[in-house]
Amino acid sequence: MRSILYLIAVILIIGWLLGVFYYSAAGLIHVLLVLAIISLLVGVIRRA
Repeated sequence: MRSILYLIAVILIIGWLLGVFYYSAAGLIHVLLVLAIISLLVGVIRRA
């Protein structure tokens, strides 16, 4: 389960980074960033 969360987080961060360069979906960029951070935090909390 932990590897799936990290995979999702990496995909979301890459999507966010791509979105930074293309301003067409400004609201979606921030949603992706928040989801990636939440996924990383959940992974860290479950590991502890």
